[in-house]
Amino acid sequence: MELQGARAIVTGGASGIGAACVAQLRGAGARVVSLDLDDAPDADWSVRADIADEDAVVAGVSEAVTQLGGLDVAVLSAGVGGSAALLDMTTQEWDRVLNVNLRGAFVSLRECARAMTGGGAIVAVTSISGFLSERLMAHYAVSKAGLAQLVRSAARELGARGIRVNAVAPGTTDTPMFAATERLPGYREQVAGRAALGRLGTAAEVAQAVVALSRLDWVTGQIVAADGGVSLHSPIDPQESIEGNER
Repeated sequence: MELQGARAIVTGGASGIGAACVAQLRGAGARVVSLDLDDAPDADWSVRADIADEDAVVAGVSEAVTQLGGLDVAVLSAGVGGSAALLDMTTQEWDRVLNVNLRGAFVSLRECARAMTGGGAIVAVTSISGFLSERLMAHYAVSKAGLAQLVRSAARELGARGIRVNAVAPGTTDTPMFAATERLPGYREQVAGRAALGRLGTAAEVAQAVVALSRLDWVTGQIVAADGGVSLHSPIDPQESIEGNER
């Protein structure tokens, strides 16, 4: 897909990975509307909408499509995090995360796909947490695993309409959401050390993968990890034992 002159919507476009996607899509020549609770400085227009509110998403996508005169690209980047042990987690906390990350993504995907009358590209932002098991993040992991399966199902259903649906799964990325881990001593250094590339990723690097997927005309139903290789880490890696004994 040629992005010069393309019409795009980015949910969660006011900060983090969403904001980086807005900037890069505009840099490629697209016109971009952000749907978020806050305005996105780099977008052509901002529509304030709570992604957990179905009526707000339906109205927001409609307003954005009217402003753009159609829709070619949709990036589903809106998301929230959370931390709680399963036995302590309330249903309110579970619903807070699932309502944005999965239910909200479903409504956003549905409305954007309906607006893509001439075909298009949808790219969701899921997470490597959707295929790894992490304690204290069950609701987040489930929401991202569900989003990955939604992407695959949508790719099969929407292909006949000329709509490609893919996802990018970031790992540890230096965003405002990840900043919450600063209260955990040594956590940033630990996860950076487990990445094959030896550092945290940036929102701009994840956005590069999102924009690339939006362009690839013969790719659909794929989940691409943009994580610097952190999901390659294995706790039973024999090299770790060798290195530990050499110290």
